[in-house]
Order: sequence, then structure tokens, then C-alpha cells
Amino acid sequence: MSVGDDQPTALPVFADVDTGVDDAMALVYLLASADADLVGIGATGGNVDVDQVCRNNLGLLELCGAPEIPVSRGADQPLSAAMRTAEDTHGPAGLGYAELPLHHRELTSYDSAEAWVRAAHALPGELIGLVTGPMTNLALAVRDEPNLPSLLRRLVIMGGSFDYRGNTTPVAEWNISVDPEAAAEVFDAWGRAADADAIAPHQLPIVCGLNLTENIALTPKVLSRLATAADTATTAMSVLDARGTRSTADNHVIRALEDAMRFYFEFHFDQGEGYLAHLHDPLAAAVALDPGLIQTRATTVDVELTGTLTRGMTIADWSRRWGRESNAHVGVGVDPEAFFDRFIERVGPFARRLAHS
Repeated sequence: MSVGDDQPTALPVFADVDTGVDDAMALVYLLASADADLVGIGATGGNVDVDQVCRNNLGLLELCGAPEIPVSRGADQPLSAAMRTAEDTHGPAGLGYAELPLHHRELTSYDSAEAWVRAAHALPGELIGLVTGPMTNLALAVRDEPNLPSLLRRLVIMGGSFDYRGNTTPVAEWNISVDPEAAAEVFDAWGRAADADAIAPHQLPIVCGLNLTENIALTPKVLSRLATAADTATTAMSVLDARGTRSTADNHVIRALEDAMRFYFEFHFDQGEGYLAHLHDPLAAAVALDPGLIQTRATTVDVELTGTLTRGMTIADWSRRWGRESNAHVGVGVDPEAFFDRFIERVGPFARRLAHS
């Protein structure tokens, strides 16, 4: 099945991110989308530390000529685990080789958990929540406002891995493994709301796990299509290029994205996956705007917290052996070509307009 509802012209979205390379691509996608109104950004530590995430978020808004969208600093530590970051995957500053412009933008005076609650109360029943990093901020927000599940129109999560391998441990995906307790609290909160009939089925989280997102494999050939759509000349990337080769694109947005993706390509190549990159977070951003892009199955999701070998693993009770109500719609199918077509047709012209503005 697909999960969806009638959509207005511009959907208000609050994005909670740990901005590394693919989070950046997700934010650019939202900014390029006429049907998205990015009303706030929360930062959490994950791919890099939370202060670097904040710098990346503010710099990306400047790069894209965005209005003064509120950006909040969130949790710098998981609920109970030790903090881990992934500079080996995303680069020392989280955006590979990309350089962001100078600016005078500032963070909000309130943290990301409060930002979630403020946005939900300002737009009850309308706000779409998107989480592409650890769920620490969202868990804290639900502690502060237990009615948050019923206030959101829908919630889309990039996290977990269902009947599929992990990318951090043999069974655990990165976002969940950084803060498994937060993820467990979030799924439990939406489960309790479902049990109490406080939310409708379409308000259950839509979960984009590795089993779904690793189908979205960006290659240099596809990335070259983005430059063409932006009407900018560039040199196609190759595995034979020297490490750290910089983009030749004269469009500043395309140049930044190519420099970020270069590092991501190199990381995936070193992991034995080929000269490509999985666009986990941009897919989740696209699903936030149009759930019909993927196929889902309703199920009960929980997170393993105590397993010696399985901590951070996400389990879907497909057979309903737990006897609990569904608390999520898990993504099980996607058409990568349809996603890339949509990404390119939005971000390419957006970058071209910025170059001429």
C-alpha cells in the first residue's frame, strides 16, 4: 500500500537533521520544492557534532539564498549513550570537500526540542515532521509535549533496517544506533497514541530504512544530469580522478553539491560498494512531500536496546506475534528512476535560478 492524503500547494515541513552530505542534499531538495514550506530546522549531533551541524545548516541556507528560516541547536549527546560521529563518512566538517559561504545568520534562542513543539502548536494537523538524523530531539520534544503525535500531519523518519543488513553494525543502521533509546521512545509514543485512537493511520511514522534507501544509488552519470538541468558545464566525476578533485561547475550550488558528493563517492568506494553514494535522506525528504513515492507496510516497530550483538537493531513484527497495534508504515519498495527524475527536475532549475538571481 501507499500512505498519503490530499496535499495543499505548499506543505509546512520541520526538518531535524545531523547535516552531513545526504542531509544537505535533502535540505536543498526541500528548498527547491514549490510544494514545501521549510518552517524550521533542528540540529542534532550525529554525522558531526551538533555545533558543526548548526554551521552547516546556516551555511546551506545562505548558499541557497533562503529566507530567514529558524535554525535551532539541539541535543549534543544521545539520551544515555556516548556520542559518536562519522567524519570518516562525511568529511571533517560534514560536507565532504564543499565550502559554504560566509553569512550573518544566527540560531534561535530556543533548542530543537522546543522548536518541534512550537512548530507543531503553530500548525496543528498541518505540520510534516522529517527526521534524517538520530531521534534525540524528537524524543525530548515528545517528553515535553506528549500530544505531539496527534499534532503532526505526518512524520517521516530515515532510520533503521528491515530484513536487511546494517551499516554501522551487522544489524543496526547509523541514525538508530547513535541513540537507540530515543528511537525506542519515539516509536513507543506513536504506538501509545495509536492504542488510544488519538491518531489516524496516516499519522503513523513512515520509516525509510536502509532496505529502501540503499536502492537510491547516485552515480557520477546521474550527478552529471543534475548539472545539465542547472544549465552549467562541469567535468564528470570518475573513480580515476585524484582524491579531492574539486568541481569545475560555475554554478555555486552545483559546485558545492559535487564537492560534497565527491567525498561521499570516495567513502563508498573504499567500503567496496562502488563509486556511488546512497541518498538516504533526500529520499526521506521526497517522501515527506509525497508518500506515494514508496510502497509501505503497516507494522509494529521496536528497537533492541540490550542485545550484546544486536543493540540498535530495528525489528518489524510483520506476523503480529507481539499482539500490539501498528505504530509505523515501513517502506518496502521504491522506483529509483522516478526519485532521481524528481530530484533533478527540482534541484537543477532551482540552482539555475539562483545563479541568475
